[in-house]
Amino acid sequence: MKLAYYKGCLASLSAKELDIATQALAPRLGFELEELESVTCCGAGDIHEAEPDYYVHLNARILAYAEQTGADTLMTICNVCTLNLRQADLQLKGDDALRERVNENLEAVGVPPYNGGVEVKHFLWLVSEGDGYEKLKQVAHKGLKGLRIAPFYGCQILRPSKLLGVDDPDRPHTLEAIIAACGGESVDYPAKVKCCGFPIIQAREEIALGELIQPVQQALDAGADAMVTPCPLCHLSLDAWQQKLEAQTGRPFEMPIFHLAQLIGVAAGLEEAELKFKRHVVSMRPVLEKLELA
Repeated sequence: MKLAYYKGCLASLSAKELDIATQALAPRLGFELEELESVTCCGAGDIHEAEPDYYVHLNARILAYAEQTGADTLMTICNVCTLNLRQADLQLKGDDALRERVNENLEAVGVPPYNGGVEVKHFLWLVSEGDGYEKLKQVAHKGLKGLRIAPFYGCQILRPSKLLGVDDPDRPHTLEAIIAACGGESVDYPAKVKCCGFPIIQAREEIALGELIQPVQQALDAGADAMVTPCPLCHLSLDAWQQKLEAQTGRPFEMPIFHLAQLIGVAAGLEEAELKFKRHVVSMRPVLEKLELA
């Protein structure tokens, strides 16, 4: 399957391990990735709110370059990128006048026009669709036997459901099915569908940490050995901000956090050089020792 690949900002910088693991894992899943090089940030929620027209142009540029690869699918590895690109794509496909105006502006700066020829899909969805779970069982030959994993979806891969629509926003199943296909045991807990607090950490840190403590504490209480998320922003919150939670509460958490590609990669037998666990804030060693991979 040929896919245009947009890794977004975080996987280019502070979450490079996600990009490295994704690119190493892709051939084993039958994905041929053509990485988009001359692209920028999707604008996240900030530009969307402050400059909505600029936001559409920004995302149209990414979609246009994806279309030029000849692939009919643009793969993302970030919940926020998925939401922004799908919103912009819906606007452009549903409004001929808007698309014509945006394309004129893009062409004026040397960017090819976007003709609506790609569909934006998250890595999570591509792994899950069709006979994906059966393929995973073959790819995950090392497995995750004995490991209890708490899935954390975050909010922007589930809602608004009419725009995203792969999982039930209240009762999602794809992460649980992936964990099972990889030989692990999924741990259920209420906060797996909540926000990680990332969008408001700068403005309202206390409230953001109040959001974050719920999934981490609930996962611990449910007996999870680790958590997994399909979003690099959620990973940043869950991994790096546990130190903030510890400082605020005086309690140690030490919950290891997998990127989704890393979790599948471990089960598929990828090497440490392809997983880059040393880039994490919370040590992954207890999990690796349990899997006898350390």
